[in-house]
Amino acid sequence: GEPIRVLVTGAAGQIAYSLLYSIAKGDVFGKEQPLILVLLDITPMMTVLEGVVMELQDCALPLLREVIPTDKEEVAFKDLDIAILVGSMPRREGMERKDLLKANVKIFKSQGAALDKYAKKTVKVVVVGNPANTNCLIASKSAPSIPKENFSCLTRLDHNRAKSQIALKLGVTSNDVKNVIIWGNHSSTQYPDVNHAKVNVKGKEVGVYEAIKDDSWLKGDFILTVQQRGAAVIKARKLSSAMSAAKAICDHVRDIWFGTPAGEFVSMGVISDGNSYGVPEDLLYSFPVVIKDKTWKFVEGLPINDFSREKMDLTAKELTEEKETAVEFLSSA
Repeated sequence: GEPIRVLVTGAAGQIAYSLLYSIAKGDVFGKEQPLILVLLDITPMMTVLEGVVMELQDCALPLLREVIPTDKEEVAFKDLDIAILVGSMPRREGMERKDLLKANVKIFKSQGAALDKYAKKTVKVVVVGNPANTNCLIASKSAPSIPKENFSCLTRLDHNRAKSQIALKLGVTSNDVKNVIIWGNHSSTQYPDVNHAKVNVKGKEVGVYEAIKDDSWLKGDFILTVQQRGAAVIKARKLSSAMSAAKAICDHVRDIWFGTPAGEFVSMGVISDGNSYGVPEDLLYSFPVVIKDKTWKFVEGLPINDFSREKMDLTAKELTEEKETAVEFLSSA
């Protein structure tokens, strides 16, 4: 078959180091799909990137037709089928969130414009670099000729974290847990919701609340653990989540490409327009979605209790504030 062109940005970084091998060996687009991998990073990282290219060559992978390392957007974004935007300005110590937003608006405005100018109009864009939701919204607004629905941001890591916490608590495998939801921002205001989640216990499918029988844990420590897991990993490893982030990116992109399994939904940050959950329009907000033919749809009709409503509104409020700050910078960037 024809190779597809896949871009990974921040390609010399640690998430990419875990991610590139999985993509190149066929874990994401299937064992039959040849690939051209385009690797973008900033100029000072080009020497490191050369080492990554050498290693990809040394893996001797049959699907990998070509590897293109570059620091130029016009090379990186040309004719893309998929763009995985991992690179962003990391938060330095003592840095205000506002400063972080400003630096990233500049990056994602530029990359959005490059997508608009050089990529295929059918390109699927996945934003990982934080603040992921707002970075994704800025990229989309900077690429008016690419449908908004083609942009998504990663909340699958949070989704997987929630799934695995439930599985650990019940002593089942994470495969036995389905339909957890991450609502809202990929930040500590996110709301991990298991009101609609099901778990397979001894061959019988039951609701998570029913299976766990510990509402105070589900409404307390469970939520906090998922919300603060990224910080816990940094505290322990002195580095941010890379292996688990790469695995989540693979899950997210594979589901876009091949669709979600029947009866299952996943979480991803998507444009909120037309949602039925009272989330304001024009936000990049994490919802439960099903995917078919590379197109996502909101999962409709889930009842929302007061506890959930409050948490969903709180994270929407944070996203609205982030968006307003970012849009201010956008006009001056």
